[in-house]
Amino acid sequence: MNKLILIFFLILIQNFQVLSYEPKLKEVISNLNSPWSLSFIKDSKILVTEKSGNLILIDLNNQKIKKINHNLKILEDGQGGLLEVLYFDKKVFVSYSEDLKNGYSATSVASAKFNEKILNFKNIFRAEPPINSGYHFGSRLVIKDNYLYITAGERGEGMIAQDPTKHPGSIIRIHLDGKIPKDNPKFKDKKEWLPEIFQIGVRNPQGMDLSPFDNKIYLTNHGAKGGDWFGEAKYGENYGWKILGWGGTNYTGTRIGPKWKPGFTKAIKYWVPSIAVSSMVIYKGNEFKEWNGDALITSLKDQSLRKIRFKDSKFIDEKIIFQNKIGRIRDIEIQERTGKIFLLTDSGSIWSLQK
Repeated sequence: MNKLILIFFLILIQNFQVLSYEPKLKEVISNLNSPWSLSFIKDSKILVTEKSGNLILIDLNNQKIKKINHNLKILEDGQGGLLEVLYFDKKVFVSYSEDLKNGYSATSVASAKFNEKILNFKNIFRAEPPINSGYHFGSRLVIKDNYLYITAGERGEGMIAQDPTKHPGSIIRIHLDGKIPKDNPKFKDKKEWLPEIFQIGVRNPQGMDLSPFDNKIYLTNHGAKGGDWFGEAKYGENYGWKILGWGGTNYTGTRIGPKWKPGFTKAIKYWVPSIAVSSMVIYKGNEFKEWNGDALITSLKDQSLRKIRFKDSKFIDEKIIFQNKIGRIRDIEIQERTGKIFLLTDSGSIWSLQK
């Protein structure tokens, strides 16, 4: 009995330690102009995109900021511009709203060998067809097993996300050089799908990450007026937009559709009303060991960092780490060696979060 009491006491102490501290926020860089994404090159060096088209190299040790020249043709329009940046194996991958003239643009992805002076990008994907809209580009990038996954938003076109002969409103899967994998859904049981499409039925997925624990890809997606969600990317499936409303409504207040129904992918967590969910990571690190395997999710409207505990795609619980402290949070990344968390805000700052 005494042994059981001791074990129970130790568990209580452990839980108290987890909850008894407040992570420390520190502003490390400021005065950026509408930044959208950050990616670590080394512990001390990061790449940052600004929507206007600037690609910036920042040295965290001395706070030096340097612009890198590039050859991309970017249309900054509404939510569009130079968006995601991902450094991988001495290459830089970016997503952007490609200027296709007369107001038309597409969610495009390009890659280049890393160089601190100039990057000569080559397009490896373009979401077809081009659309005259400044909405819903998606644009997050994840690499898994040397495949590149891309979130392509539906550009405000609604039911285009149910048309697998068009890219907008889908998750894309290609090789790192842009070639099409021969085991994508089109070559299995989705003959009518475009060959690059991995999953359909998304609206504006602005967060995506590969879990180092189960090797699955997870994403976050904006609903309309409500209906934001966090879920898993699943081969050949359909998240249902705009047949489903995920609990939200149109901005006019009219009903979209049911939250979920059989035949469609079910998200792990929904938010109604909307928190304007943005980026996410599956945490792995030493700084917050007790968070390992949890999803850390940022928001714009709600201005919060949230921690989602889940298992086997089943929601367990949610905790707000902080709220209304640094403004609208656009991106989140983990410094691999230390496990410290870095956050990018719309107001132009990079913050670190640590114990």
